Amino acid sequence: MRLGVLTMVLTGLMLVAACGNPATNKTQAVTGDAAQVPVAKPAGAQSYSITPENSKVEFVGSKVTGSHNGSFQKFAGEIHYTGDVTTSHVSITMDSDSLTTDTPDLTKHLKTADFFDVAKYPQAKFESTAIKAGGDKGASHTITGNLTLHGVTKSVTFPATIAVAPDAVTVDSNFTIDRKDFGINYAGAADNLIRDDVVLTLKIRATKA
Repeated sequence: MRLGVLTMVLTGLMLVAACGNPATNKTQAVTGDAAQVPVAKPAGAQSYSITPENSKVEFVGSKVTGSHNGSFQKFAGEIHYTGDVTTSHVSITMDSDSLTTDTPDLTKHLKTADFFDVAKYPQAKFESTAIKAGGDKGASHTITGNLTLHGVTKSVTFPATIAVAPDAVTVDSNFTIDRKDFGINYAGAADNLIRDDVVLTLKIRATKA
């Protein structure tokens, strides 16, 4: 009997671990009303290109029974570096229909009106409005910008580690957003509800244009 009880307990613990929330211990982006966007390219700035060949835009969504990894395959952007990170500017536009996940059926579902509604909202965009030194969990900076997703534009603030080399600018960030802030409200099955928080991971390696 004791062995049977122990087996049940261990199995339960394994299930709990498998279904953990990937957003736990991640920085939650601060979301608010869209901010005024500064001049897209500051005077004298050097342009660095963001492409799928040098960068990744990834996400993790989850529900009660588990999580799924996804990414955008088509996007383009620029970092305009002034010589001072805090006065520089970044923008990126993603093709919503290019999103993909680890499950083909989920990929198809995410493109419908239940989620991204890619036929109606073919693009997602981010444009920075401020970059400050210092950030949460040891990040070098804190970025604020307007994120347009599912036709909704909100100001989001999140930590990032930024490094500048002669031929590249790197930006690494890992944080969560609440999908309902952007009107993505589909709840999922009653016995397998979808969590509101989505983890975003940016791995930007912008190269000098």
